[in-house]
Amino acid sequence: MPRIALVTCRPAPDIGADRDLPVLARALADAGADVRVEVWDDDRVGWDAFDLVLIRSTWDYSRRPAEFLAWAERVPRLANPAGVVRWNADKRYLGDLAAAGVPVVPTRYLAPGDTAGLPRDHEYVIKPASGAGARYAARYTPDEHATAVRQLARMHAEGLTAMVQPYVRGVDSAGERALLYFGGELMHASRKGAVLAPGTPYDEKKVAHPGLEPWRTTLEEAAVARRALAAVPGGDQPLYARVDLVTGDDGTSRVMELELIEPNLFLWLHPDSLPRVVGAVLSAATR
Repeated sequence: MPRIALVTCRPAPDIGADRDLPVLARALADAGADVRVEVWDDDRVGWDAFDLVLIRSTWDYSRRPAEFLAWAERVPRLANPAGVVRWNADKRYLGDLAAAGVPVVPTRYLAPGDTAGLPRDHEYVIKPASGAGARYAARYTPDEHATAVRQLARMHAEGLTAMVQPYVRGVDSAGERALLYFGGELMHASRKGAVLAPGTPYDEKKVAHPGLEPWRTTLEEAAVARRALAAVPGGDQPLYARVDLVTGDDGTSRVMELELIEPNLFLWLHPDSLPRVVGAVLSAATR
């Protein structure tokens, strides 16, 4: 009987519930696994007692990245592996994907101390290089320069590196598509609407997945996703991955994010994927 830990975080008012967690835990138990739901920063947990430690909803990690990454390095049999987690925890990985020829949303990075140099001729987005749930993300027009500078000052004061990206107008019409992979196999895809409404303050809580619905993946989207996954360093296929795509001005798909740490699985929206996800997890736990 494989012992599997599903890893989450402590409840907090600004952290949503993981709807997939009880469903996945029950399905794995029904399949014969000894399943425990554990909090990543609980010092009482003996992580070496598990055949697989599966990160699921550690949705506070971006607020304590150094502590979280140190934890990941200590945990044996972690999925995804600590090296992948470290690489994916900082969205500067988009530069690595671009260097590998993967189409991504163009991105500049402004670390504390850098000159702002914000766009003057197009709408753009500012968000942290290490973040989740649209925290500290906002959309600006050139006329809102002063407000954007204040956001950068707040982020830099907290030691955060900012990302500056052109606002991808295709999100307003085609939405953002999330392709979920487990064991290298496409399980399902979902589409959501635009998260960042004009004028919404950066520090206001946003709905992370508005209008979420099932999506039928196109061949072009699947090809871009495969290129992104092939560029993940380390040589091994991640156990799980979610590739978030948007449509660029040229009509082609671009990677907005490559989620390899704690993506929502949306199993509640795609219940037919549950048996295959369970099979992939059990296979990883018994290898």
